[in-house]
Amino acid sequence: MPQSLQDRFAPTNRCFGCGPANEKGLRIKSFAQGDEVVCEWSAEPHHEAFTGMLNGGIIGSLLDCHSNWAAAWHLMNRTGASELPSTVTAEFHVKMRRPTPSTKPVKLVAKVVESTDDRATIDATLSSDGVVTATCRGVFVAVKEGHPAYHRW
Repeated sequence: MPQSLQDRFAPTNRCFGCGPANEKGLRIKSFAQGDEVVCEWSAEPHHEAFTGMLNGGIIGSLLDCHSNWAAAWHLMNRTGASELPSTVTAEFHVKMRRPTPSTKPVKLVAKVVESTDDRATIDATLSSDGVVTATCRGVFVAVKEGHPAYHRW
C-alpha cells in the first residue's frame, strides 16, 4: 500500500487534523492521484455534533488540512523542490450542503484551481456515499524562514 503524504513527509507532525504523531487528532491520510489529492476517513462518536451526524468543526478541520496537503504537494511539484514546502491557510471558506453522517466513511477530494510558486487556491469536497455534503475553497501559502510554521514537517 502506498504511503500517505503525511506519513511520507511529516511523520512527527502533531497537527490536530493531519498529524500522524497526534494520538488524539483526526490523523487523516491524503494520497496524490493524478491532479487530485484524495482521502477516506472514518469518524468516531466523539466527532459527532449529535448522534449519527458529524460535527461542523470536524468537517472544517478535515477540509482545511486535506486542502493544505494538496497545496503543499502541488507547490513542491510545481517548483521542482526536493522537499515539501511548509504551507499555511491564508483563507478558507466552507459551505455545509447537507448533514454529514458520522456512521459511514467520508471521502475528501482536493484539486488546485490556481497557483503561483508560493501559493495555491484549492477547491475541495467532502462526500458520504457519493453525496457531496460540504465544499470549500481555500488559499494556502508556502511560508518562509522566520514564520512559526517554517519547517514544521
